[in-house]
Amino acid sequence: MKRWRGWPAVVCAAALAVSCAIPAAAAPTVGYVYPAGGQQGATFTVTIGGQSLRGSDDIYVTGDGIRASVEEYVPALGNQELSKVQRVLRDLVRRRWVASVKDSAYSGLMPGEAPLPDHPWLRDLDERSPIELERLRQKLFDPRAQPNAQIGEQLVLTLTIDADAAPGYRELRVVSPTGMSNPMRFQVGTLPEVCEEDFTGPGSSDAPEVEMPVLINGQIMPGEVDRWTLRAKKGQRLVVQAQARKLIPYLADAVPGWFQATLTLYDPSGKEVAFCDDYRFDPDPVLMYEVPADGLYRLEVCDSIYRGRADFIYRISAGELPFVTEVFPLGGSEGEEAVATISGWNLPSDRLTLDTAPGGSSVRRMKACPGALNEVCYAVDALREVTESEPNDEASEAEEVAFPAVVNGRIGQVGDTDVFSFSGAGGEEIVAEIHARRLESPLDSTLRLTDGAGNQLAFSDDYKDRERGVITHQADSYLRLQLPADGTYHLSVADSQRTGGEAYAYRLQIRPAQPDFALRLVPSGLNIAAGRSAKALVHAIRKDGFEGPITLSLADAPEGFTVSEATIAADAESAEISITAPRGASRQVVRLRIEGTAEIAGASVTRPAVAAEDMMQAFLWRFLVPQQELAVAITGERAVPAVWRPLVPGMKLTSQAALRLDPGDMAQVQVEAPKVLPDSRKSALESVRFRISSQPRGISLRETRVVPTGVVLTLKADRNMTLPGDTGNVIVEAYIEPPGERRVALGVLPAIPIEIVSR
Repeated sequence: MKRWRGWPAVVCAAALAVSCAIPAAAAPTVGYVYPAGGQQGATFTVTIGGQSLRGSDDIYVTGDGIRASVEEYVPALGNQELSKVQRVLRDLVRRRWVASVKDSAYSGLMPGEAPLPDHPWLRDLDERSPIELERLRQKLFDPRAQPNAQIGEQLVLTLTIDADAAPGYRELRVVSPTGMSNPMRFQVGTLPEVCEEDFTGPGSSDAPEVEMPVLINGQIMPGEVDRWTLRAKKGQRLVVQAQARKLIPYLADAVPGWFQATLTLYDPSGKEVAFCDDYRFDPDPVLMYEVPADGLYRLEVCDSIYRGRADFIYRISAGELPFVTEVFPLGGSEGEEAVATISGWNLPSDRLTLDTAPGGSSVRRMKACPGALNEVCYAVDALREVTESEPNDEASEAEEVAFPAVVNGRIGQVGDTDVFSFSGAGGEEIVAEIHARRLESPLDSTLRLTDGAGNQLAFSDDYKDRERGVITHQADSYLRLQLPADGTYHLSVADSQRTGGEAYAYRLQIRPAQPDFALRLVPSGLNIAAGRSAKALVHAIRKDGFEGPITLSLADAPEGFTVSEATIAADAESAEISITAPRGASRQVVRLRIEGTAEIAGASVTRPAVAAEDMMQAFLWRFLVPQQELAVAITGERAVPAVWRPLVPGMKLTSQAALRLDPGDMAQVQVEAPKVLPDSRKSALESVRFRISSQPRGISLRETRVVPTGVVLTLKADRNMTLPGDTGNVIVEAYIEPPGERRVALGVLPAIPIEIVSR
């Protein structure tokens, strides 16, 4: 057995002993923000629903131009409190309707009964009208509502958006002394905005009239249908766009996994004239209607199956607003002029010059004109551009293409098939890939490769691109194979649903395989006490057969931050890393960047680890949803009389510091305190448990032993599961598990690099 004292995998034992005496409070989590946006230059009230929100005192928003202050915390009411409130409200409502004015100050409490909880919703009950009391009772005791502790608490904010704040989506997080919440989408808009709360109260209409153009904010509660009145004029080309799923992409505990909004429009006589429950493959509906006559038109919004709860929030834009429905081509060559033809509603031009400047993202977005409701999504490639020419529906009419190239085409009518031919050499590896759904085209592509005799060599329908975590129905096609012989080959592009039209555009790449990778890091927010560590998981998305190792590192980090030496092993899909905050750092939120580097075809290639949230859809499916930044909240330093440090002076965290094990061997790692622990500390430390939360294959934690100077962890490499050359990180988590209570996490040790050596 090796007694390893050379690698600094040490976290102070005294810190753990102190931590176990006072379990750390949970960091806040957020389920919704309402309204989920506001107009430039506005100051308004925002409600946040979530859990563990008590004590939250700050709001962190990406970008500039938004300021927010926490005004009030609204706790969830317990069952006993709700039972008492229900009786009081029922009695108060009954007395108000039947009693004289002199009874209006009646509180509803029994003589000598304790008062109601000091809750914002229950204050000044004796001053409210019967209608207001009844609305409160419905809010608290709707029999259709299902209790959901994840959104049971609320924070009330005052939020200001500067007049010059850039429009678009931001990320909003709640910050408390215990940490920072998950991000929620928040939009800075340009249209005048209204909220359904603006129209509540005595005498309010059940379908208030709003002046267009307008952005409407609302929430759908169980079984609810919201109604709005729009004054329209003959000839107006009305566009009504709902944002619901765009605000909260996935709901873990709801089927189909998001708020499925529907829009219905009625004319002045009450006749339904338009309905929409999605926009092509996007679950958020967009209703387009040319107004035949002046009048008041009623807009209804609800859930498609009449569900509802507080996190079913929407933002609806309505008016004679620009909206793009068709784009061709869907991109251009990097650095070359590219002009797309566009069409849609209320557009000032049918031409759009695309930004193809070198150095940007391969997939880009831009507005077709000021005020446009949607963005044009397009791709920028380094390959030669070719535009499809009809007729090319059969192999005998195939359009010849010299690859590598990008073919811009479209399935222009129902049942259309586009066929392309190219010459290839035997043994040559090629890739044929469609970009359509990922560029917001409605095409559900298929891709078929045949040889000169018409024999099918490969076929692809739906290819899952893990970089696009919000597309639940992946519908683009991808083929990679070695050509069997010299000759002419045919690629056929079609729509699997046998539909088509001017909007069904695509970009077909025909090219050699280009091994590459992308990275996703979850979660997108970390909470770290000063001087302590937290773990993150980095996913590798491998492309075109790339199988090599990827080394992870911290890029341009603020002073004092470190990341464990980590490598995503060859063929592996992920690796855990630990990030350590500097000792003595004050409470704050900082942004970090993690990147990965690999050797590909003799060149060093570096890619960013894009922050993401691992979201669950409808109890089952999981998606990596990209976020705007990796945010780290430093929660302050605990006062503990212990440190961790390298045991060999001058040793740094390098690959040479890895713990080297033979298959079947064991080694010990010391978790040290700076001095001998007194018996009281040793006793407290004995209640701390350790477990491996991430490990290379075949590595296990065999024993934990308290010694006068801390804790010794014994690691073992399984003889039958480890091979020479295996590398990875061991991340050990400390926790306590009080009798009859749930496990309380105390933190993680900095990652321990492991290397398996020769037998």
